[in-house]
Amino acid sequence: MPDSGAIPLNVLGLPLEACSLDPLTGFTRSGACETGPQDLGSHTVCAQLTEEFLAFSRARGNDLVTPVPEYGFPGLKPGDRWCLCAARWREAFEAGCAPRVRLRSTHAKTLEVVPLGALKAHALDID
Repeated sequence: MPDSGAIPLNVLGLPLEACSLDPLTGFTRSGACETGPQDLGSHTVCAQLTEEFLAFSRARGNDLVTPVPEYGFPGLKPGDRWCLCAARWREAFEAGCAPRVRLRSTHAKTLEVVPLGALKAHALDID
């Protein structure tokens, strides 16, 4: 479920924008990196995926490339935008292979796990 009643904010303190409608992303599959109590992985980072990150994620047990039709998961490819777990993005950042992020579409809750400076260093949409 999205945040309870409040307008979700991004890491810039502004209303959260959509991350991707194709493929449809987000814990709630709304297209936005919304979060709530049931989102234990905190899928809050809107990232533009790279081949390097997809290989990194797969090596850590999370295959984002292979489609899983029974769950409506199309499989992802480089260039797709996807709501990633904040901890996985930070892990990739520390390993030197973090994908770029869209700050306007990255939920403020991310800042509990990832410093804003790290996100800004990988931003697609810095003003």
